[in-house]
Amino acid sequence: MTDLKKTPVFPLYEKYGAKTIDFGGWDLPVQFSGIKAEHEAVRTNAGLFDVSHMGEVAVKGVGSLAYLQRLLSNDISKLKVGKAQYNIMCYENGGVVDDLVVYRKADNEYLLVVNAANTEKDFNWLAEHAIEGVNVQNVSEEYGQLALQGPNAEAVLSTLTKADLGALTFFGFVDNVEVAGVPALVSRSGYTGEDGFEIYTKATDTPRVWKAILEKNVLPIGLGARDTLRFEANLALYGQELSKDITPLEAGVGFAVKLQKEADFIGKQALIEQKEAGLSRKSVGIELVDRGIPRHDYKVFAGDKEIGIVTSGTQSPTLSKNLGLALIDIDYTALDTEVEVEVRNKKLKAKVVPTPFYKRAK
Repeated sequence: MTDLKKTPVFPLYEKYGAKTIDFGGWDLPVQFSGIKAEHEAVRTNAGLFDVSHMGEVAVKGVGSLAYLQRLLSNDISKLKVGKAQYNIMCYENGGVVDDLVVYRKADNEYLLVVNAANTEKDFNWLAEHAIEGVNVQNVSEEYGQLALQGPNAEAVLSTLTKADLGALTFFGFVDNVEVAGVPALVSRSGYTGEDGFEIYTKATDTPRVWKAILEKNVLPIGLGARDTLRFEANLALYGQELSKDITPLEAGVGFAVKLQKEADFIGKQALIEQKEAGLSRKSVGIELVDRGIPRHDYKVFAGDKEIGIVTSGTQSPTLSKNLGLALIDIDYTALDTEVEVEVRNKKLKAKVVPTPFYKRAK
């Protein structure tokens, strides 16, 4: 068995009671104090995630804009320095290589933040499509990343930095500021449905920032609560809502796909054709009416007809309802449509409900 990869914060996990698991080849905490308590902390106060396993790819050079316009679904030409943008990287058939966030650091300098399990695949894809005037580097090992999330995130972080956090709008960022005495890039972003910040530092500096934030009455949060939080907010997870076999239009992230942009991005033609023909399936929210929890890959039925699968599901800690996201036949996607989910060979009644399941008060 190969050794699991470890983040720079790993040596500190034990002190905070972490229970770790193998997550895509990384030894990461599934929980610290307990998934429900951690989930509630993020919804009501603030919680800190070690997300240093995420991948980072630096794209630099005079050809960077044209290159990224060709590789990514969103309109990179609209991205200003100091702003980030959610993107989909597609195959020719419209399936998804990965979903990622692009930070524009300077006129010809971008940082791409990709899913941990896809880092090598993504980098190879990016390198394979490199053009003249572009330098593409996998810089993942240089970075550590923390996510401070929750309604009190700004109040907490403002005690550790002189950066004007109040001036940062969603997906805005400041670079080369100090957090807990070390240089950092601070972005107003996250994967929880709450206000919050993602903090990028040199890998060697990340443990210092981790300790400084946790001293501010903030709980450390594991992968379990990260999943329930993103699920309630209807934030897609690669490998579940998105994959090489599921297009961004089917997954409900069409807002990040700019089919009208001039650049001919990889997968654009397939997505145009899919949109013009009309979707045959799409992702919807479902709520179980009968007792039971919908889980990933459970089959969804309408009578005797199998109409799709559950991509994610859980008992929502915030709402105390048994909820799922399901990719199903377009004919059954209207709100309040009755469907059934097969749970342990029993078909349980469910209905289509609005998403996101949870939306924070502004």
